Amino acid sequence: MRLGDSIAIGVGVQVEKERRLLLMISVALAGVCVSVGGGISFLGLIAPHIARRLVGARHAKLLPLTAILGSLLLLSADTLGRVIMAPMELPVGIIISILGAPYFIYLLVKNI
Repeated sequence: MRLGDSIAIGVGVQVEKERRLLLMISVALAGVCVSVGGGISFLGLIAPHIARRLVGARHAKLLPLTAILGSLLLLSADTLGRVIMAPMELPVGIIISILGAPYFIYLLVKNI
């Protein structure tokens, strides 16, 4: 599949069926990881992808930016959770899921 649709079809792979299957498997794996690790661990799946879009694949810049971006996203989600419903607080994991799920779905659909 990495060599292109024409080669995959030539080898006998049903490309659309495989794409759907791989999309479902990746969504299920991400869901299992988040359910086991908790809502905040979802940030660990999203922050590296956002950082890679900003600086590319250069690890010397990618790793520090991922750490900074992850901490800023967590801090902003915590602040938003405290401010949205002033007397009560929303859990940080819910805010991160609301902000990160659309981007994660976009990544899954774009790459497959």
